[in-house]
Parts: sequence; structure tokens; C-alpha cells
Amino acid sequence: MAASPELQDQIRQLPHRPGVYKYFGDEETIIYVGKAIDLRKRVSSYFTKQDHNKKTQQLVRNIRRIEFTIVDSESDAFLLENNLIKQHQPRYNILLKDGKTYPYLLLTNERFPRIIPTRTKRPGDGHYYGPYANVTGMNLLLELMRALYPLRTCTYNLSEANIEAGKFKVCLEYHLGNCKGPCVGNQDEETYNQYIQQIRQILNGDLRLPKQYFRERMAQAAQEQQYELAHQFKVKLDKLDEFQTKSTIVNANLTNIDVFAIASNEKSAFISYLKVMNGSIVLTQSVEVQKKLDEPDDEVLAVLVMQMREEFESESKEILTNVALPPLPLPGVTVAQPQIGDKRKLLELSLKNVLYLRKEKESMNDRSKDLNEVRIMETIKKDLRLTELPKHIECFDNSNFQGDNPVAAMVCFRNARPSKKDYRHYHIKTVIGPNDFDSMYEVVTRRYRRLTDEGASLPQLVIVDGGKGQLSMAVKAIKDLGLWGQMAVIGIAKRLEEIYVPNDPLPLYIDKKSESLRLFQRMRDEAHRFGITFHRDRRDAGTLKTELTDVKGLGPVTADKLLLKFKSVKKIRELSETELVAEVGKAKARILVNYFSQTDTTV
Repeated sequence: MAASPELQDQIRQLPHRPGVYKYFGDEETIIYVGKAIDLRKRVSSYFTKQDHNKKTQQLVRNIRRIEFTIVDSESDAFLLENNLIKQHQPRYNILLKDGKTYPYLLLTNERFPRIIPTRTKRPGDGHYYGPYANVTGMNLLLELMRALYPLRTCTYNLSEANIEAGKFKVCLEYHLGNCKGPCVGNQDEETYNQYIQQIRQILNGDLRLPKQYFRERMAQAAQEQQYELAHQFKVKLDKLDEFQTKSTIVNANLTNIDVFAIASNEKSAFISYLKVMNGSIVLTQSVEVQKKLDEPDDEVLAVLVMQMREEFESESKEILTNVALPPLPLPGVTVAQPQIGDKRKLLELSLKNVLYLRKEKESMNDRSKDLNEVRIMETIKKDLRLTELPKHIECFDNSNFQGDNPVAAMVCFRNARPSKKDYRHYHIKTVIGPNDFDSMYEVVTRRYRRLTDEGASLPQLVIVDGGKGQLSMAVKAIKDLGLWGQMAVIGIAKRLEEIYVPNDPLPLYIDKKSESLRLFQRMRDEAHRFGITFHRDRRDAGTLKTELTDVKGLGPVTADKLLLKFKSVKKIRELSETELVAEVGKAKARILVNYFSQTDTTV
């Protein structure tokens, strides 16, 4: 898609340097932020490439202005791009927006600290651990620590003065054995702080210190023949072993690692994130993000790595991934794709999670599509008062350029989905000149004579592109074949999208937002596309030629577009320059005006 003169001027001003570019749409809104090693090459490619997908084409159509910022390196460009995306949340950029507030565990900075779950971070309250992607997992960790250590849960101000003054009384937690009663001076601060130090180790994913503590206490109690106390320490040691067994993936030497895996399909990317500390997975999260411009996996994952590390406050110095990433603005952090060993096993575990998520989502989408398609067919049956569900629908369209080499196309939908193996092209053999009515009679006759001869099933619904004339010829063909009553037939007129049925001079009213009408329009447009492709292939082979193909500077795509809409060169010739500009742009409109003025003079 060619850039407007204003955008072309802006593109010419772009340097051949690394940087970040911003596309502005209407109302000065940033609609896309991108990074580039070479700003001018990258931005100009949006307007010169011919193979952009529909989403990118839509983006380009909405660009009104371009701004750029030069940086020193690709890594700097990535960092600036990431910050701008988070700040402006452009419509066409991928952004992780799940709207969740993740929970933390807060170890308060009070005398005799407490450990409490919270979703709000307030500086100065203490040290926060997390965030935790899974509330259940966080609660299990909290229960483990409360089972191992007798911590207070009250909110009293346990200053030395308050305790000595006897301001407090023990609560039920004390009588249950869950708290040692520091509020009344029954527990010394040094022992309590030893518990807190071990809790910090557990929350950091290191179980060595607490395990050593309980092992030593168990041995000491056994030596002193305090077997009941030794058993209590053994139970706590077993709890730690059980927790570690459930969490350990390969070995305890793998510490402080982020593991990311990505798998995608046409519409979405699925990312799995594992945070590993001392061989234990302390955090897992899997997300789905919608692709905006058919971005490749490495580009999507690079963005999500930055966002998820920030979201979960990761300080890991090593990242494992299943795709090669561009340089990330993370000094001192290494990114690797392990092929063997324990790190490879970790990556494969993350990949299993993401592939399972993709499979589940696709399965849900397929079930949703099936239900959606049944609903559409039920709506068509109701709107057209059919006697059976239209599981098989066929649509016909005739095409000819100024009457030369007329062709026709038929597209087939089964269960409201295109069945491309059943699409058919037709050379019109018995009709001379531009006669849509007789052409429609010929192709409908040929199609259903063939199906009848082969013993194939007939469609429940036939759609013809056109009004009452084309519909009447399709009906006549079906009657002449002796098939009348075996399938319903309707016509769809282009101008007002009216639906005509046999033996009724007035069109059938169907709501413009109806799923029935949308499917009819989709089939009609698909038949148009299929027929135009046939024309183009024939012309490329030298068998089809129009006056417009002789116009220097006018390509076959533009010629097809104009002839499809206006049907003849004569009607195109009658258009004003303003009308031509609206169809093909300034440059091609001027070419046509000059050509027509020259040929008019010659004539």
C-alpha cells in the first residue's frame, strides 16, 4: 500500500540508524510502536511490501503521522520500545493485560514479625515475597511455614515496654500450640528471629538451613531421651522433605533460573513461565496473548519475557528459552537454548505446559466453532423457512470483462465452512457475448447434471449472485433437470443486499446484522474472488486481454478491480478524475485520465 505524499516526506527524513518509531492514527493517538536496526528501511517496508496480512494492511491504512527516536543500539531500542508500549498501550502492539492483582507474602518489619498474605504493596511495611501466580500454591506455602514454626498472628505492638507492663493476654492460638506467647514474654526474641531467618530461606527457595536446624534439634532431643520432642522435629523435617520432593524437578544445583517456552498458531501465542530456585519451581504461569500483526515467536516472546520478569519481580541472571531471542536490555543476564542435560529437561517441562495450553484452547475454539456453525445454519433455516438444516450450500457467480471470455465460479460451504476442494471454475461454452442470465442457466445446468450423473449429494441451498433475472434462470435450469423441490434457491442482489426467492416479486427482508446475511455475503464475495483469480490466471497465460491491460503504468490488479466494479471500460471512461482518485489513488487516476483523453482525441 503506497504511502500518502505527507507520509513519504516523513519516511525520507528517517535516518539509517537504530531507533524506535511511533505511528499515529486519527486524533493523534499512538496506534503502534516498533523498533528497528535501520529506521528508514523498516518503516518504508510497511508501505512497499505486497504480502502483508490483513491486520498489517489495516494498520498501514490508519497511519497518519510518524515520529522516531534514535538510540545507540538494538538493545536500547528494545528497552525504549517496551517502555513506550507499557505507557501508551497502542492498539496494534502485543501487551500482556490480564488485569490481575497477584498476591504476595509479607514478612513484616515489626518486633516479632508476622507473615501475612496481601495483594497491596506498601513501602516500609516489611519484605514482600512473590508475587505468586497461584493463590492455592501461596496458601500451601503459608500453611507449611505455620506448621513448622510457632508464629504469632495477632496485631499487637509487642514492644518491650508493652510486654513488661502486662498489657496483653494469650489468645486461642497459644492454647492450640500454634504460638509460644511472645505477647506475655513466654518466647524470647532471639529464638523467634531464628525462625524468621529460616522462613526467609524457605521463601527464597533454599531449604538447606531449616532442614539442618530440625535435623540437629531432632538428634539433640533423641540424645537427651526426649523422644516425643524428637518426633515433633522429625514430623517437621518430613514436611520439608515432602515439600521439596513435590517441587524438585532435576537437582538442587539449578538455582535462580527463568524458563520461558512459546508455541503459537495463526491467532494467538501461548507462553509458559517457570521460575526455578535451588532445583524447585517456586512460580509457574501460563498465558495466552492475541497476535496483532502476525508477529513471529521470537518477537512475541522477547516482549513477554520483559513484561513477565517485571510483573513477577524476577532478578534471575539466566533465562532458558525454546527460541532464539533478539538482544534484551538485561545487563548481566544470559539467554540460552539448552539442548541436553537438566536445563533441557526444565525447558521441555515448560514446553509441555505451553503445548497443553495451546491444545486446550484450540479444542475449546473448535467446540465453540461447531456450536457457532450449528447456530448459523439454524438461523438460515429459520430465515428462509427451509425444511432441513442447510449443511451443504453452493454459490454461483458469473464474470466477464466487456463480454470477452466469460467464466463462472462456484464455491461450496459445508457446515458453514468453506469446502475448497469442492470449488469449481467454468468456461462459458454455449453463450456468446455478455449475457449473465444465459450464463447462469448454463453453469447451474452443468453443475447439477454432473452431480446427478455421479450420484453425488445435492446441496440443501443454492445461492446465485444477482437479482430476479439470474434467479429465474437458475430455477429454470433446476426444473429442466427435474430437480425442482430437492433444493432451495435464492438470489442475492449486490446494490441493496436484497434476498430474492422464487415466485415472489418482492425481496425477502433479512436483518442486515443477521448471521444468515453475513454468510450469504461471505459466500458471494468468495465466489467473486475465486472467479477473479481464474480471470487473472487466464490473462497471465495470454488468453484474456482488455483495453486497460494496454495502459502503461496500470497493473492487472487495478484493471481487474475497476472492471469488476464498473463492468466496462466505457463506464470507467465516464468517471471524473475525483471519482477515479477515490478508487485507485492520485497517480493511477492521472494515468487513466491522460490515456482516455489521448484515445478520445484519436477517435
